[in-house]
Amino acid sequence: MTSPTSTRLGASDLTVFPLALGGNVFGWTSDEAQSFAVLDAFAAAGGNFVDTADVYSAWAPGNSGGESETVLGRWIAARGNRADVVVATKVGSHPEFKGLKAANIAAATEASLGRLGIDHIDLLYTHFDDESTPVEEIITALDALVRAGKVRHIAASNISPARLRASLAFSDREGLARYVALQPQYNLVSRDTYEGELAEVAAANGLAAVPYYGLASGFLTGKYRAGGPAVDSVRAGGAAKHLDTPRGLKVLEALDTVAADHDAEVATVALAWLLAQPTVAAPIASARTVEQLPALVAVAELALSEAELALLTDASA
Repeated sequence: MTSPTSTRLGASDLTVFPLALGGNVFGWTSDEAQSFAVLDAFAAAGGNFVDTADVYSAWAPGNSGGESETVLGRWIAARGNRADVVVATKVGSHPEFKGLKAANIAAATEASLGRLGIDHIDLLYTHFDDESTPVEEIITALDALVRAGKVRHIAASNISPARLRASLAFSDREGLARYVALQPQYNLVSRDTYEGELAEVAAANGLAAVPYYGLASGFLTGKYRAGGPAVDSVRAGGAAKHLDTPRGLKVLEALDTVAADHDAEVATVALAWLLAQPTVAAPIASARTVEQLPALVAVAELALSEAELALLTDASA
């Protein structure tokens, strides 16, 4: 099985590197200089797909949301490389623009464009579905942004199969912009968050999956071990919990086996399994430092055998 160095994102005209660089750390655990260094290294490795959101990182003390978009926008301006970067962001969760009412989608997108310093967003996600708003209103608002040239393609994250199906049906019926991608939580220790009905809707409708938490908050890097040293990370608690589950331990053992056979990093193998799954176009993973990046971008070059994929799938069942 060969691993792609670029892939078409669903039915869109976007061609992306098979890893999306997560921007959640920009302006949070990675300052602007660090973030620029990571983005430079990602671009140098052939990466072109960057994932952010308007809410990143409102949860951090002193931040109000939009910090990640601002850092990314400053980098694009400094490097003059807008044409080379596929910018994905999300609306609906910023403290000032919560929910998916039509007016809110429009205002949040304008705010994102301003922070990013660009005239269009390549891929705009609804960050969390807002079930108090009809899908007809959401899709119509997103379509207006596409028609205005402010957004190239639309996508959804954190949405139920029923609402996704209804959204796609409305787009088709009315000839409006249609979701091309889906961003689910999905990784070797969280499979039921995507596999099943949601993945089936995506496959039946030609949607590309761009999974978040591809490395389970760092657990699937292999740096969390029973009895091992403490890990200096704001996400350590969430990652380390998997050490207390039989599945987590079995997955680590299988990852170690495959990684040793390829002389590869555990994180690379975990992402390669994800990339090999039906509908998945590019997992998302973030790097706080340049040193963390090589294991992520190496997914573009790592081809796992059917036997290795089966070993990992069985361990994660």
